[in-house]
Amino acid sequence: MSRRTLPIFKKLLSGGGSTTTTTTTRSVTYMPRPGDGTPRPVTLIPGDGVGPLVTGAVEQVMEAMHAPVYFEKYDVHGDMKTVPPELIESIKKNKVCLKGGLKTPVGGGVSSLNVLLRKELDLYASLVHCFNLQGLPTRHQNVDIVVIRENTEGEYAGLEHEVVPGVVESLKVITKFCSERIAKYAFEYAYLNNRKKVTAVHKANIMKLADGLFLESCREIASKYPSIKYNEMIVDNCSMQLVSKPEQFDVMVTPNLYGNLVSNIAAGIAGGTGVMPGGNVGADHAIFEQGASAGNVGNEKLVEQKKANPVALLLSSAMMLRHLQFPSFADRLEIAVKRVILEGGYRTKDLGGTSTTQEVVDTVIANLE
Repeated sequence: MSRRTLPIFKKLLSGGGSTTTTTTTRSVTYMPRPGDGTPRPVTLIPGDGVGPLVTGAVEQVMEAMHAPVYFEKYDVHGDMKTVPPELIESIKKNKVCLKGGLKTPVGGGVSSLNVLLRKELDLYASLVHCFNLQGLPTRHQNVDIVVIRENTEGEYAGLEHEVVPGVVESLKVITKFCSERIAKYAFEYAYLNNRKKVTAVHKANIMKLADGLFLESCREIASKYPSIKYNEMIVDNCSMQLVSKPEQFDVMVTPNLYGNLVSNIAAGIAGGTGVMPGGNVGADHAIFEQGASAGNVGNEKLVEQKKANPVALLLSSAMMLRHLQFPSFADRLEIAVKRVILEGGYRTKDLGGTSTTQEVVDTVIANLE
């Protein structure tokens, strides 16, 4: 090959030789182990309010894709006092669960089933991915934030008691063990997903012992990942920075309560809780659900009109498929959902449209490749 033709050849290889044809290329093949294509059982909790609508959407899309999963469904609701033992047994057996929102009663002494599930299964890491979707206008561009939150202690330990009438004491528990393992998970996630920076969010200027221990643990783990940049930010400043310059954040690691707040702020910036995927994972089990707080769980109007947004749970189910080592199915689902958002013809009310859940689902299915 002559020197004159070499640049032309390189240009053709890079796709610059023609503007009229598009070549679809596959990534380096995923080489499964024998038996990896066997359909996998997944525990399904439809949940409360709009939960059955959005989990039903996932069931339809999985069936249309002929995805190698099948669901074991459990009728569980947020006003139950305990998690049914048969549900725990199912998740322990299947290792993976997909969940709609469970309504958490406010006050009244009833514990959150969401928190009970995380504690029972030791799902110590909560992950919410907040990112811009092409075609969905937002105030900020280039937002791509992963919030990793410690999920089992902190203010959510639930250690409260009334000292004397009118005086309640609530204990915040931070341990070195839990702080180190969530920091390790955050850095491991960043390393395996080619992320460049981890930000620890804290309030150690006031809670010097509790949040100080969390920071100390993050620093120790950070020293073992020299290729990943590490910084720290006080939670109030972090909230302000999120709404003014969110593109500066990459991976964020937080104690329990701060992570709940930060992930909802990040979700609101990137397009709303209705489109942000997430999940909770431990050493042995994982539950996938809408990433940021499902504030629309109890919205009766959405249930009556059947206009709940299924995008967040569809993207969460793509995360689940990747977790189950079905990457091609995950890619097909993500591409279809993102194409529907980009085209903009079918959107639910929270995204500025008037579509029903079923109309969005039908359009996603039509865009599956």
